[in-house]
Amino acid sequence: MSTAQLNQLGTYATGIFAESAAEIVAFDAATDRLFVVNGADFAVDILDISNPTVPSKLSAIDVSAFGGGVNSVAVSGGIVAIAIEADIKQDPGMVAFFDTSGNLISSVVVGALPDSLTFTPDGRKVDVANEGEPSEDYTNDAVGSISIIDLSGGVENLSQTAVTTASFEGFDKQTLINQGIRIFGPNASVAQDLEPEFVTVSSDSTTAWVTLQENNAIAKVNLANGQVELLPLGLKDYSLPGNGIDPSNEDGGINIREVPVFGLYQPDTIATYEVGGKTYLVTANEGDARDYEAFSEEARVADLVLDPTAFPDAANLQKEENLGRLKVTTTLGDTDGDGDYDQLFAYGGRSFAIWDETGNLVFDSGDALEQITAEQVPNGFNSDDEANAFDDRSDDKGPEPEALAIGQIGNRTFAFVGLERTSGIAVFDISNPRNPQFQEYVNNRNFNVPITLADGSVNPAVGDVSPESLTFISAVDSPTGRPLLVAANEISGTTTVYDVGPAIKGDYF
Repeated sequence: MSTAQLNQLGTYATGIFAESAAEIVAFDAATDRLFVVNGADFAVDILDISNPTVPSKLSAIDVSAFGGGVNSVAVSGGIVAIAIEADIKQDPGMVAFFDTSGNLISSVVVGALPDSLTFTPDGRKVDVANEGEPSEDYTNDAVGSISIIDLSGGVENLSQTAVTTASFEGFDKQTLINQGIRIFGPNASVAQDLEPEFVTVSSDSTTAWVTLQENNAIAKVNLANGQVELLPLGLKDYSLPGNGIDPSNEDGGINIREVPVFGLYQPDTIATYEVGGKTYLVTANEGDARDYEAFSEEARVADLVLDPTAFPDAANLQKEENLGRLKVTTTLGDTDGDGDYDQLFAYGGRSFAIWDETGNLVFDSGDALEQITAEQVPNGFNSDDEANAFDDRSDDKGPEPEALAIGQIGNRTFAFVGLERTSGIAVFDISNPRNPQFQEYVNNRNFNVPITLADGSVNPAVGDVSPESLTFISAVDSPTGRPLLVAANEISGTTTVYDVGPAIKGDYF
């Protein structure tokens, strides 16, 4: 039986701290090059990993002339696609295409705030999740959409006619709300409120699934005709055994327990894989709240009026060491409209989950990520991306699973889950979608040293902080002939290459 263990080979460090200098990473097998979004430099760094023990920077693709920010990168067949937001992010964005040496080939206009993009497996299309976030004052709320770019005529001949839009116009707001999809922005239409986050595509290149993180849903898109189906993801009951959380950063320690709270899954990254001819979706359930100058849904439980029937022990629950510090949404929970809260809804599932292709839950990792990190990095449990921040994120979204990659090794399939706040990567064998098995957890972060030095620069001894994206490289494509995993770490500005070798299976379910 194939198992998976991560062994660090080498790291490229930008030396830039907390400025998004290493976000999304993509790999080109023909050149053994990584393409890494460097938001700090408004560029995509090109790294050589022909010797992955010493990743080195070859050059960078400067995209500052194209807009106001670089968000994502993907590579296929020697073509590099880069998603770029406009100077005013509610305006239409752009996707620019380059060769693997960084030479511009063509560009097209897409929707507002292109946040994620991917090539279809056949390389004939690029699919773009246009998030369409509102302005801080909520006077300009762009529509979310999915752009489908047809490359069949050649990237060098690309024109605006190659771009079609899968839109959210025409959906009835109340119907979606009744189905459990969150539509709650001030005066927002359905299209304005839905915010595509991350996109993945089926192996036959016919269907895309796009996370709608704030809306707690997934959009299923027919890539032939642009037809969209919306899939609500439901709720996670934190009062059930195995679904516990640590809800407080003021309880003096690690206290994972069942609590009378529901979790909104709110996935960020999504990926697909197949078992027995069926497609499954894997999500990293990070969670996200809308928190703008003109509108914020966040509140702490201590600041709410709880219904005395639903919560007869409200005074005790609202203590800081219990649920008082936990951040929840004010947009849900007053089920009878009398002004107090009958239910509580927190952000994110603190887990990874597996769904079927129509959005039915197949598996959720429950409290495994918190249990694993509590055991293996107790001094970094639910830590923030700062030094000495033990337990700081328990009142928010815990370890915040965000990055995700799927890899096939032998006859086994593995999920690699990156934890944004605690840092580190958890590995699971998901060959059986209904019974994943924990393999190991690797954290290349030193919690015992300051993150920055006296001059404000990154302390190299801190290691990798906040993996934003992961990319799996199969053995056949790898420069070493062995499978690799690459992590781009947003806060530390580092890109680390791991060899994926054998491990001893564990069990947290």
